[in-house]
Amino acid sequence: MSKKRDYSVIEKQLEIRKKELGEELAELSVREGTFEDVKDTADEALSAVLESVKTSLQNTELQEYKKIVKALELIKQGKYGICTDCSEEISLKRLEAYPNVLRCLLCQEKLEERDANNSFSSFS
Repeated sequence: MSKKRDYSVIEKQLEIRKKELGEELAELSVREGTFEDVKDTADEALSAVLESVKTSLQNTELQEYKKIVKALELIKQGKYGICTDCSEEISLKRLEAYPNVLRCLLCQEKLEERDANNSFSSFS
């Protein structure tokens, strides 16, 4: 393993993004639907679609929030930047682009390929 890297800039970026996501999630959780009085089936359908989009957005932001929390924990533990699968260092360029990643590019590609193969096999 090479010399210890300084992740203070990445840590600050993660903290800022964590705060932003926390605020967005709090806002989404209290935001009410767009339509209070559903007038017809078209309004009802639109309201259902908007609620589905809101839920999907919440789930996506919650997943990102959890990854950021995990990355911040790893920084504090001195284990940040190490691939969870192969234990090799994740490239600094990758960490700067995606500061909450847990895998090196090679392991991430293997995971995505495995997931894609599993989803195709479920249609058989």
